Amino acid sequence: MGALNLDAFFHPRGIAVLGASGDPTKLGYGLANNLMRSNYPGAVHFVNPKGGELLGCKVYTSVLEVPEPVDLAVILIPALYVPDALRQCGARGIRAAIVGSGGFREVGPAGERLEAEMLAVAREHGIRLIGPNCIGLLDTHLPMDTTFLPPPGPTPGEVAFISHSGAICAAVIDWARGQGYGLSRLVSLGNQSDLGETDVLAPVAADPFTRVVALYLEGVKDGRRFVQEARRVTAHKAVIALKVGRFEAGRRAVASHTGALAGQESAFNAAFRRAGVLRAETSEEMFDQARALAWCPLPRGSRVAVLTNAGGPGVTAADALEAHGLQLAGFTAKTRSALDAILPPAASLGNPVDMLASAAPEQFAASLRVVLSDPGVDSVMVVYPTPPMFTAGAVAKAIIPVIHAAEKPVVVAVMGERMIQEAVEHLRAAHVPEYRFPERAAAALAALVARVELQKFARDEAVRPVGEMPHLAAQPLGLLTAYGIPLATLKLARDAVEAVVLAEELGYPVALKIAAAEISHKSDVGGVLLNLNDGEAVRRGFEAVVQRVRQARPDADIEGVYVQRMIDEGQEVIVGAIQDPQFGPLVMFGSGGTEVEGLKDVAFALAPLTRSDAEYLLENTWAGRKLSGFRDLPPADRDAVLDVLFRLAQLAADHPEIAEIEINPLRVLPSGKGAVAVDVRLA
Repeated sequence: MGALNLDAFFHPRGIAVLGASGDPTKLGYGLANNLMRSNYPGAVHFVNPKGGELLGCKVYTSVLEVPEPVDLAVILIPALYVPDALRQCGARGIRAAIVGSGGFREVGPAGERLEAEMLAVAREHGIRLIGPNCIGLLDTHLPMDTTFLPPPGPTPGEVAFISHSGAICAAVIDWARGQGYGLSRLVSLGNQSDLGETDVLAPVAADPFTRVVALYLEGVKDGRRFVQEARRVTAHKAVIALKVGRFEAGRRAVASHTGALAGQESAFNAAFRRAGVLRAETSEEMFDQARALAWCPLPRGSRVAVLTNAGGPGVTAADALEAHGLQLAGFTAKTRSALDAILPPAASLGNPVDMLASAAPEQFAASLRVVLSDPGVDSVMVVYPTPPMFTAGAVAKAIIPVIHAAEKPVVVAVMGERMIQEAVEHLRAAHVPEYRFPERAAAALAALVARVELQKFARDEAVRPVGEMPHLAAQPLGLLTAYGIPLATLKLARDAVEAVVLAEELGYPVALKIAAAEISHKSDVGGVLLNLNDGEAVRRGFEAVVQRVRQARPDADIEGVYVQRMIDEGQEVIVGAIQDPQFGPLVMFGSGGTEVEGLKDVAFALAPLTRSDAEYLLENTWAGRKLSGFRDLPPADRDAVLDVLFRLAQLAADHPEIAEIEINPLRVLPSGKGAVAVDVRLA
């Protein structure tokens, strides 16, 4: 299908509603009523074969009769009639349609065939589709509401919501009103027979009223394209994703540790990180974060001041901040002195600042002003249950002007329920993020810090340590050598005599490893012997290795035994790459050796790697952190590991025909001495 400007969905000059009904019990009535109630400024055309009048508007018996202007058709009729309705829309010149009707592939094979027919008709006429089986879209600022949900709709706000689930949309609209914040745009995608999350992301984010885009995802249609589009969007607008369906019942067969550990969620985490997308763990967390991102300035760092009128909540806040990777700020002497002048002698002037239960609203405001002015404070959490001598509302009214004047983010955990409602209303009206408990407030502050870090991450460009490579045969040693990855010398012996000769050439001690393409994990079948120091040990070792493997795997085609000189010094890590079906090549790094799957000390990133990606892999694994040395373990050559990661990532990106490639172990020598691939597997 040719490209179509999606303005027909988001800025239509006129809308035709196919299936508009005068029966208040029908969804077609709800849709027509919502569109009229929304005060949509364009032309509204209702279509129903019965004709007549609805909500003061003429009802046309066919979309072919609808006058200009009309850019968008909203179709809510039985599924069987949708293909013909689209043919008429095409003949009428309408090139955008929202199909709210259900009864397509979600109901089984017959519905799937009907959906295929519908899509074929749309393509024939150049019509772009949202849906089917969706609730439509709305824009609170245009305004426009093409959903059939019960009123009232959302209040105008700064958070846009794109969802694969229509039911979630309905719940979010009601919940957002109850939480005191508004939505800017909402798009329900349904079955995504045509347009999906990637297609609508940029148009939704382009809305000047939208500051944050929240995504409810069950998957993505085109992973690499999603990353590219989201990366462009997150340069200007925050994007938060809730990816559901995290735990799979089954897992595809894989040949390597890399494949065994590279689940769908590893790929999504890597993709979101590359795209600059925040990932929420729960629906509530997604909107907690969205509120903070929409209403707060971004912090310069992760140092937080906690201001409270009670010791317990302060300790709770401190724990929550640390759990989210944030830190308590240290105060200057000037800050402590200023707090001392404001608060009673028994108050705690450290961080958290405990102003005591007697703290008045004016003391809250003055203390907040002081800690915000401290250069070592990046953000502030105010935590308070209702003071015994004052109302929670009075405290909220006192601190709101200070928060509005600040260039640093402030979130408020006002603890309680019935006694705090006045405070909640004041804070929401002032667009100050408020939460019931410190844990949720800490998560919101962490999202602000993560947004800053992800912006840096998403600006980083991929590293290509080698130039364009010609097509190469998929042979492990040849490929790695061509890409400049150092290999430990490995020679194939066909019999025991040849093994001894090769060992003498390489120099002792040596290792023996079975050579059989079918065997991925050699040590599992007794196919590895280490530290052989003379010819007799090599001869016996050759025979023992072959015999053990034949017993364990009688079906294996044994070529012989590899002889390799032992590399004694250094640390062992694993590096690998695998082709993910949605996002393409993924690179893995972590603790190597035989226990890699048990330890699961691994991290993943999309290939080719940026420098930020590579640093992330090392900093987020114990294997990477201890390269700098730990206790009596001397530092290893960290730069050499980074170089190998960049080269392996480029190899994987250049050769999508390679399903999996793994180096386990990569022996990392002492600082300045490099790293050597000891064992390589490619499939």
